[in-house]
Amino acid sequence: MLDPRSLYLRNMVLKREEVPSFRTYPFNLPAVHDLASLSFRKPVTFIVGENGSGKSTLLEAMAIAWGFNPEGGTKNFAFETMASHSELHRYLRLVRGAVRPKDGFFFRAESYYNVATTIDKLDMERGGPPIKASYGGKSLHEQSHGESFFATFMHRFGGKGLYLMDEPEAALSPLKQMSMLTRIHQLVKQNSQFVIATHSPILMSYPHAEIWLLDESGLREVELEDTEHYIITRKMMNDREKMLDILLGEEQ
Repeated sequence: MLDPRSLYLRNMVLKREEVPSFRTYPFNLPAVHDLASLSFRKPVTFIVGENGSGKSTLLEAMAIAWGFNPEGGTKNFAFETMASHSELHRYLRLVRGAVRPKDGFFFRAESYYNVATTIDKLDMERGGPPIKASYGGKSLHEQSHGESFFATFMHRFGGKGLYLMDEPEAALSPLKQMSMLTRIHQLVKQNSQFVIATHSPILMSYPHAEIWLLDESGLREVELEDTEHYIITRKMMNDREKMLDILLGEEQ
């Protein structure tokens, strides 16, 4: 297992003195406005928050600053479907560990279709072993959305890597999310580091992980039980009828 002192990504610093204005996007987002730095101390770090809090923007900037393609994939992917990423990466400084990862992947559910399309296109254009062989040997487009997600996690993620993931649970059933926990643990034992933006309390339950919450007050570390994701899910499951009465306006 990766020693916390040897993490591939150890710190992220916002070069605040270079930011042109904190009144404009993306610097006005809660995730960024009051950010100074974010230290990584565990092999698995979760970044959580409501939609619009800026967690995906922050993860995207981190990935680009590391050298990944903005739409996802490995550092060797250089395609661009639409230039929609922010300029935040230009104002980040990443503090890297002494050991370099041998593998890496930026997984983002939002643009995963584009990654799958690029793999098929490159396989048709190039000679030699097909790229899809590293993803289980079958075109990602010939599988269900969830199956293609999981094929990448199982086959392309090879260990000793840095894996940045944006909402990997998007196409996964609860059972597959639990299988994802198993896969994360396998890779952590193979000296891998994860930074994951997620809404899933199942994924957030990974033991000894750091959970950073983004809200209107900025960025702070929390326990799983203190996240709204956990609290609301637990209330819904433990007292479903009362919650439905409230939500559907049936409570007297």
